[in-house]
Amino acid sequence: MDKLTGTIRLVLILFLFSTLFHLDTAFCAGSIRKLETASSPNPVGSGARALGMGGAFIAIADDATAASWNPGGLTQLDTPEISFALGYQQRSESFSLAVLSESTFDNSVDTYHLNYLSVAYPFEFLNRNMIVSLNYQRLYDFNRNWIFEVDGGAGLIHNVNYEADGALYAVGLAYSTMITLDLSVGVTLNYWGDFIRENQWTQTLNEIISNPFIGTLTNTLDEEFDFEGWNANLGFLWSISSHWTLGGVFKLPFSARVDRRAIYSNILGIVRKSTKDRLDMPMAYGLGLAWRISDALTVSADVYRTHWQDFIYRPENDISTSPVSGKPASESDIEATTWFRLGAEYLYIGEKFVVPIRGGIFYDPAPAEGSPDEYYGFCLGSGIAYKRYIWDISYQFRYGDDVGGSMLSDLGFSQDVREHTIVTSLIIHF
Repeated sequence: MDKLTGTIRLVLILFLFSTLFHLDTAFCAGSIRKLETASSPNPVGSGARALGMGGAFIAIADDATAASWNPGGLTQLDTPEISFALGYQQRSESFSLAVLSESTFDNSVDTYHLNYLSVAYPFEFLNRNMIVSLNYQRLYDFNRNWIFEVDGGAGLIHNVNYEADGALYAVGLAYSTMITLDLSVGVTLNYWGDFIRENQWTQTLNEIISNPFIGTLTNTLDEEFDFEGWNANLGFLWSISSHWTLGGVFKLPFSARVDRRAIYSNILGIVRKSTKDRLDMPMAYGLGLAWRISDALTVSADVYRTHWQDFIYRPENDISTSPVSGKPASESDIEATTWFRLGAEYLYIGEKFVVPIRGGIFYDPAPAEGSPDEYYGFCLGSGIAYKRYIWDISYQFRYGDDVGGSMLSDLGFSQDVREHTIVTSLIIHF
């Protein structure tokens, strides 16, 4: 590669990366936003038992995590209980850029977190079974770390270190009541804001460009986003017969406040900016069907749809954009996603304890420009129930090939993703 070609190539790469990460003059006037979660973007529920069944839990929802899956199922709880779940996730990303077809970059990140926390209290009023619960749930994970070096030729070296950290949580107050002996309904009111932890995420981009002729240049962008909003989950559970149960959930759309603080520094100096933006979160809804074949064996299936075309970032004094593609909302081509989950649970029932064996598979597409990115996976789980204690553990593997193109579409970005998730939970009945 000659010197001129190498220089042109690196200039192109720098320009495109600067556009994505807002390291250009548009920073001072407002910038197009792209948001990429490291976890599944679909708003699924929590808990080790549900995860072990592949997330096919809408028509089961018979523990305190029902507040996140289907609050209509909460009336199945007979006694007060407290529960918590802890999670671990390891995510590996192998990605390439079409403009650098000979290069592949591998990065990974792992996190430990509080997955769920709840207190539930059933009671009877007007001859009807009712229940209230307080729940704390981790919903979206932003942890990511990309480190790579681009050799532009002719001595031009571009080092990139991009790191994101943080998560979004919701604290929910849930209520459920029986309408008839076979039908229950429920609602969870969620507050997305600071509670046990700060409801925010941060992004840091460091670029170091070196060349024997120009020396070393450094660009740094630090951003912090505080997120706050309210929404509700509505659900029902209908016992069609002693063997069949139908469940449904509807998660209302809402507009959240996003307070963004950014610091950009380069050879010319330091620029600070704060904005009060809005992020429209889309509605989502699902149906689940459970078949209780016997006292020991249950099979369930869920279908769930999220309207990502209504996922809009509204910067202060700037153009509303799709957070998926970064394009103006009126020009972006984002479709709704529909995921499918299938799971089963078999109970080994002993004299003093119960041991479950669980498994499940799923199709979990993520929103992308043009058509959704396809992700698949499977889950396994087990545990033990002894007297008033229930302990569960589950493992999930989720993967996608040639996904993520919307993140750096101008660079021909593509990545293969591998995720390993372990969740363990403890429920104590009183």
